[in-house]
Amino acid sequence: MKRIFLFLATNIAVLVVLSVVLRVLGVDQVITAQGIDYRALLVFSLVVGFTGSIISLLISKPMAKMSTGARAIDGSEGADARWLLETVRRLAERAGIGMPEVAVYEGEPNAFATGAFRNSALVAVSTGLLQSMSREEVEAVLGHEVAHVANGDMVTMTLIQGVVNTFVIFLSRVVGFIVDRAIFRSDNREGVGPGFFIVSLVMQIVLGILASIIVAWFSRRREFRADAGSAGYLGSPRPMINALARLGKMEPPHMPAAVRAFGINDRPAWMALFSTHPPIERRIAALQARGG
Repeated sequence: MKRIFLFLATNIAVLVVLSVVLRVLGVDQVITAQGIDYRALLVFSLVVGFTGSIISLLISKPMAKMSTGARAIDGSEGADARWLLETVRRLAERAGIGMPEVAVYEGEPNAFATGAFRNSALVAVSTGLLQSMSREEVEAVLGHEVAHVANGDMVTMTLIQGVVNTFVIFLSRVVGFIVDRAIFRSDNREGVGPGFFIVSLVMQIVLGILASIIVAWFSRRREFRADAGSAGYLGSPRPMINALARLGKMEPPHMPAAVRAFGINDRPAWMALFSTHPPIERRIAALQARGG
């Protein structure tokens, strides 16, 4: 219920903020003068902007399993699987969330969490991580992923993505309309000309790049929160520091796009502004500042 309220409140807030900004700046009159029903366009942008993000969130668990080949475990696989399940169960209880589904996949050292609901999420770890880390370090990584679930990071990322998508779709089409009317065609023709489609496409690409910087910035901030959450569940930041230090000595693994932002670590982007994860050194320094 809380997540539904947050979703509805975010949609209403986006509509209100955009409407107020357009009116205060007088942009609504300019847009209307160009023959654009900006209210209808705003609703259209909101629906399109959020639909893709919400659908991606709802199917995130099966998509994550499909893209990584993760297999759910139930403890019958052996002692290691039973330990993994018990560790996640203990961390989930400390975090106050329902027991997540636990899965293992073949790959380089990494782990991720995903799912639309905090009481039915998925926590997956790679065989590479289980083989290369001590149990205490694996527990710290699991705590990090459980903290993502407890903090509602998957839902929050979806809302942020939906908001920026709405702005991108709305602004790209407004600019396309105006440029099309002002430069590419006369005012006495109905509909839109080719200029609208060309300019809208270009603006959507440019604004989409800028929007990805905002999403990446939030993604980096939530990594610090998840690290701190793990330290809190384990009673000390030292296990998480050790796990990060070990990861820092390894080549960052490649993760499928569907779960990249929710892994414990990722390859750095060609520009820091587009990275979903902060540098390992900064994450360790933040944990050390907590008394580790």
